[in-house]
Amino acid sequence: MIASLKMKLVEEVMSSFTREELIWFNGYVAGAISAGGQVQVQEAVPAKPSVNKITIAYGTETGNAKKLATDFAAKAKKSGINAKLVSLDQYRLTDLPKEEHFLTVISTQGEGEPPAGAKKFYDHIHNNSLKLDKLKYSVLALGDTSYPLFCKAGEDVDAQLGKLGGERIANLQKCDTDYETDATIWFTQVLEGLNNQSSGTATTKAPAIKKSTGKKIYKGSIATNINLNDRGSKKETHHIEIIAEDLEYLPGDALGVIPENPAHLVAAILDLLDVDKTSSITYKNEQISTEELFRKKLNICYLPERVVSKYAGLVKQDIPVTRIGLLELLRIYPLNETIQLEDLVEVLEPIAPRLYSIASSPEAHNGEVHITVARDKFYVNDEAHYGLCSDYLSQLQADTEFEFYIHKNNQFRLPQEDKDMIMIGPGTGIAPFRSFLAHRDATGASGRNWLFFGDQHFVTDFLYQTELQNWKDTGALTNLNVAFSRDQQEKVYVQHKMLQYGQEFYEWLTNGASVYICGAKDPMSFDVEDAILQIIRQHGNKTIEEASEFISQLKEEGRFHKDVY
Repeated sequence: MIASLKMKLVEEVMSSFTREELIWFNGYVAGAISAGGQVQVQEAVPAKPSVNKITIAYGTETGNAKKLATDFAAKAKKSGINAKLVSLDQYRLTDLPKEEHFLTVISTQGEGEPPAGAKKFYDHIHNNSLKLDKLKYSVLALGDTSYPLFCKAGEDVDAQLGKLGGERIANLQKCDTDYETDATIWFTQVLEGLNNQSSGTATTKAPAIKKSTGKKIYKGSIATNINLNDRGSKKETHHIEIIAEDLEYLPGDALGVIPENPAHLVAAILDLLDVDKTSSITYKNEQISTEELFRKKLNICYLPERVVSKYAGLVKQDIPVTRIGLLELLRIYPLNETIQLEDLVEVLEPIAPRLYSIASSPEAHNGEVHITVARDKFYVNDEAHYGLCSDYLSQLQADTEFEFYIHKNNQFRLPQEDKDMIMIGPGTGIAPFRSFLAHRDATGASGRNWLFFGDQHFVTDFLYQTELQNWKDTGALTNLNVAFSRDQQEKVYVQHKMLQYGQEFYEWLTNGASVYICGAKDPMSFDVEDAILQIIRQHGNKTIEEASEFISQLKEEGRFHKDVY
């Protein structure tokens, strides 16, 4: 008999084996017995697969899906399979019915939507009566468990390909932000499934993969919360410093916050529902008070259209498909007496987290993490309203405790310490670049640093002005160019400053500098990228096609990064 400890070790090791590895191990043990236990371990040589080619298509927003798909294609080729790698926005849709082995890696954006580049493919498979009887497929879905519709785009694609006649090679795998391990296991199972098919073995469902244990939730306290804008500014931008133990993050990461709903709004809703705020209710296998449920768990502000549609079905009324707050919805279309509170809760969705680029460095701000938050103010019928999370954060007082998590962003990392970088970050887009500069200054990095910053007015809106000027004086910041759009009759933005210094900008690029863009996606990031294209055309004496290829090459080399919202 084998001792229990040894048996446990054997079970642990074998549980990680693939089918092919188990077959090899069986032969190895048999050989060891016949040789009296004296057998040298040799690396197993995998059988050459009979599947000749596969297509690996990716739909990405931040670049994670592309990176994984590229890695998988390389592994497939090493195993003897010809892997065609393609972005879903470049995929020829007429090829899908002809595909035999099709893998897709797709992320989920916003409210359960596919990335912009995958929208055409997503709509095509949902809006056309395709016959995919030849198709064998598998889907790797990337997402964030903090969001209500976790990996929804991947789920939809997996289900629809199955409905159209496709056969799964391996089950859908959903991955959280820490996706590397689960993604690797999924691809191993896909290769195993391909080998099973090629050897005539019936395709079996891949065993369920253990789900991620979830994010590390930090409990921090507010050390500083100050408005960076001066008197007279139309903006309110808060620099918030948070103290927490055992912090782990890198420059480029973001801080995730699940905001609380305003107390007065919760009180009004509970009053309208005639519900005691101290009464208990079960929510996700947890007993909590109704006040805590509506304050900390449920989204009650600006309900998405899908929730409004579900509510319309609940109250059996025709309600226009629009975004509306729960309080207004209850007032205009009240619940009838037959509807229980639990029925309403089932229709509502959890509060989605908000992400804020980290503005500090673990090397320069030990035990702290900083964020830069613009308090979002807008008007509805001439009445001022504020964004839920930005308003929540801007009101936090010193010593207030609250919870957060770190959202990794491996696609927005500093270059090597001796490499140059150009940073374009107007408004709160400055946040990660404060982190970058603080980190490079603290670590003594030798690479040059160039920052383009912009806002409305020099006097009131020059965020982190003193720090930036100090870094410029000490040489940590090589070049600093600023654009304040409202300080002259003609508006001037960061892209105009980039064009003004286009020759030097192009020289930095040709000498190996990396470009980073952070801030508003539309129109800023598009205008900035267009300016870079113009600079490359003009100062590199290139055609539009050649300039576009130059930018594509920067992206392939990992020297072009965007973190936009």
